[in-house]
Amino acid sequence: MSQLEARISACRLCAERFAATATAHSPRPVVWFRPGARILVAGQAPGLRVHHSGRPFTDRSGQRLREWMGVDEATFYDRDRIAIVPMAFCFPGYDAKGADLPPPPICAQTWRDQIMALLRPRMVLLVGGHAIRWHLGGRDVTASVAAWREHAPRVFPLPHPSWRNTGWLRRNPWFETELLPDLRQGVAEVLADGQDASGVASAGRIG
Repeated sequence: MSQLEARISACRLCAERFAATATAHSPRPVVWFRPGARILVAGQAPGLRVHHSGRPFTDRSGQRLREWMGVDEATFYDRDRIAIVPMAFCFPGYDAKGADLPPPPICAQTWRDQIMALLRPRMVLLVGGHAIRWHLGGRDVTASVAAWREHAPRVFPLPHPSWRNTGWLRRNPWFETELLPDLRQGVAEVLADGQDASGVASAGRIG
């Protein structure tokens, strides 16, 4: 484990915040990256299942995301090939109504630029609104995903693969028929290419 990974794993910046949530849980950063990874999956934040497992996307969202990418579990969890860096490393908790709380901004403000300076992926998947807004700006999710050709093949903005977004997928059939074939082809080409990773701005934003 690198020094940066160790520091993130030991982070307790949000301990009081999490203790005040409906779940009253302790921080458990889920750190899953290595500098040589060719693909960066920029996610949102771990859910409760990931909080318990300590492994990112060990839920139905992960199953759908792997289907979108066209990769199996072994490939997805190979940190030398795919880095998974969410906007917050810890499960944010639930509110009083049982809804997911958003990723605390302090996590990305503290760690993200340092990670992006270390990683040099050849492809970046922006999964969900929080990652899209951080890396691409303030556009809404549908508009950003619909404009995916402006950023492909280096960057693919994606909706969150949560099963709650099944309605969105039905309303936007072009996502499955047009975007996903290009995404899968790009993922396969990047993973098959043995050249060194390069090309993503170290400052973290992708213009």
